Amino acid sequence: MKNYIKTDEWNIIEEGFDPHLNKISESIFSLGNGRMGQRANFEEAYSGETLLGNYVAGVYYPDKTRVGWWKNGYPEYFAKVLNAANWISIDVNIAGETLNLHTAQVTDFRRMLNMREGYLQRTFTAELPSGKQVKVNAQRFCSISDDEAGAICYQITPLNFSGELTLTLAIDGDIKNQDANYDEKFWDEVTKKVYQDSAYITLRTKKTAFEVCTGMQFQVYQNDQPLALSAEPIQREKYVASRVTVPVEQNQETTIFKFAANLSSENYPKDKLLEHCRALIQKITRKGYNQMLQEQAQAWAAKWEESDIVITGDAAAQQGIRFNIFQLNQTYTGEDARLNIGPKGFTGEKYGGTTYWDTEAYCVPFYLATADPQVTRNLLIYRYKHLQKAIENAEKLGFTNGAALYPMVTINGEECHNEWEITFEEIHRNAAIAFAIYRYVQYTQDSAYLKEYGLEVLIGIARFWAQRVNWSKAKQQYVMLGVTGPNEYENNVNNNWYTNTMALWCLEYALEVITQVKANSPDDYAGLVQRTNFQEEPETTKWQHILKNMYLPEDKEQGIFLQQDGYLDKENILVKDLKPANRPLNQKWSWDRILRSPFIKQADVLQGMYFLEDRFDLETIRRNFDFYEPRTVHESSLSPCVHAILAAKLGDEERAYQFYLRTSRLDLDDYNNDTEDGCHTTSMAGTWMSVVEGFGGMRVRNNQLHFNPFLPAKWQSFSFKIRFRGAILNVEISQEGVLLTNFSGRAIALRVYDKSYDIQANASVLINPNEAAPN
Repeated sequence: MKNYIKTDEWNIIEEGFDPHLNKISESIFSLGNGRMGQRANFEEAYSGETLLGNYVAGVYYPDKTRVGWWKNGYPEYFAKVLNAANWISIDVNIAGETLNLHTAQVTDFRRMLNMREGYLQRTFTAELPSGKQVKVNAQRFCSISDDEAGAICYQITPLNFSGELTLTLAIDGDIKNQDANYDEKFWDEVTKKVYQDSAYITLRTKKTAFEVCTGMQFQVYQNDQPLALSAEPIQREKYVASRVTVPVEQNQETTIFKFAANLSSENYPKDKLLEHCRALIQKITRKGYNQMLQEQAQAWAAKWEESDIVITGDAAAQQGIRFNIFQLNQTYTGEDARLNIGPKGFTGEKYGGTTYWDTEAYCVPFYLATADPQVTRNLLIYRYKHLQKAIENAEKLGFTNGAALYPMVTINGEECHNEWEITFEEIHRNAAIAFAIYRYVQYTQDSAYLKEYGLEVLIGIARFWAQRVNWSKAKQQYVMLGVTGPNEYENNVNNNWYTNTMALWCLEYALEVITQVKANSPDDYAGLVQRTNFQEEPETTKWQHILKNMYLPEDKEQGIFLQQDGYLDKENILVKDLKPANRPLNQKWSWDRILRSPFIKQADVLQGMYFLEDRFDLETIRRNFDFYEPRTVHESSLSPCVHAILAAKLGDEERAYQFYLRTSRLDLDDYNNDTEDGCHTTSMAGTWMSVVEGFGGMRVRNNQLHFNPFLPAKWQSFSFKIRFRGAILNVEISQEGVLLTNFSGRAIALRVYDKSYDIQANASVLINPNEAAPN
């Protein structure tokens, strides 16, 4: 665990430059705006260890899957989110010496991510090998208001010399992905243009033929006045730049403004890309840096007004939750139903693809409560539009009759994961998609979604489960063989409790929605039956038989559900018995040793108990929690939040708080020694869940909001906002009680500590937990 980020409630701050931490910081200080993003690379040249990263949403490359031997049904490719043109480059040369933080002596280094206003700032003093010293103040952002644009303000001051600065302002498209097979590059040049103060380059992806036009324009100022400089145009393959020489005096500050834009053929005709890119560059340059920065601050103020969580008395906890919310808001805006939420967002390349089950299992609750319902609806429509591909994915594995297996990893609906045990065995992802539909309808009451989209998806998923189980003559029950559950430290197991349980839930929910749509919208139902060739009587009869006769492994003596058949045959050792040198297991142990161990990567049985908690009494949850938590190493970013929520439900404040800190500061403190690959963006929604569903005890039951909050001992108070069916509710928990404020124009009925309250329009109610009693 690293501990070098300074504690601050609104800022992420690094003081002092350690090259060994640079790739971690590049991830943590990343920027994005939903359309594009970048790691926190330096504007000036840097020859040290770095992962250069600029990304454009929706643009990918289908890299050939590399395996030892091919298997039927294996994905043809592994979709990579492509590293795109580097538009931030400002090379600085001083009398033949390049400003390079890897070769210079660096002092007074400070990097700050201002989360309140959405910009990255970096200051330092550098001494070149010649002894010349310069001071730099660099600030940049990816604009939320102009979401295809970004801007840089780069200020440089000579401290002990006068002379000339040679500035090369470039767009470099000759880049590659970190994990490219055989160092292959994925872009071909289409066209390029260089002018006095601007440059444009259009690149086309190999195979997929996406085109992206990247443009830039710059201005140079001294004494608040623009300089009229003669620029030298530079062009080479996949590279454009303008070079200017600027006379400077000792202690005189020179300011460079660089405006840039990325426009994709996903949004514009290819033959009009350059035209639209030039228009946008001219627009933002006319605005100027200061106006763009002001608009950025205003846009972020609106986002924080919707989604901020305020914690008093614990700055580390406050910083952690805001960092997670910030990354979520700059990764996905919900405005484009073609886009989804990648596991690394715009912070790195690991995992490829854009969509995992993480979106449905962890991100949906965050967007339901903090954004317009259409945002979550778009996430679900994204899956609906991929239904035919899910059916084709299942057909490749031998399934028939419209059975749908959604991919573990996808960018266009096709499975593109490159690990056997994930691609073929980790089929529980189907259940997460069905559960997201349930959550959305439960939260919004948008029953129209079910008849328009949802039921068709549910039938495809139910058909898959009905074919995936088989009848065991020995057990006289249905079983499910050869799967991998959420705990990926167990592969090819039989009867994973979570997978079996969620499969049953999917069948049950599909039957419920069939009854509802058939009764309320018979014409829509008839159309669906015809469209999907749904044979209601034989198919639903089979589902009901499975529901009554499914095998679920358990140990009745201990009163626990078994993660899978044979789990108790493993050596009975606990995480506390592991030596620190063995952690994390996935970086220290062989895969064989991990698979034979009892250690659990992430919540598995407990994941199911989190989803379906109302089906289990507290003692059942407690027994399973107390059994599985000591065996869980939490080497998945998706694990601590589930444990935090369940611990809070059980009244285990200490463990709930520790798990919250772990999930909220997972990347800030590099708990799993992997932040350099990118932040764990999708799990960040789990941090929000830890506060709102954990400490806030928020649930939707019987068509109402329920809260059962408690205040962690280390906090003076905490508060959060919830959107719910047109109402906006602020919930504040403090020593005085629970203060509910209704910011909407209509009353809202809810329950707190299992007592009913009506909060009138634009009114507040303070509830003392000692006085609240069930009615």
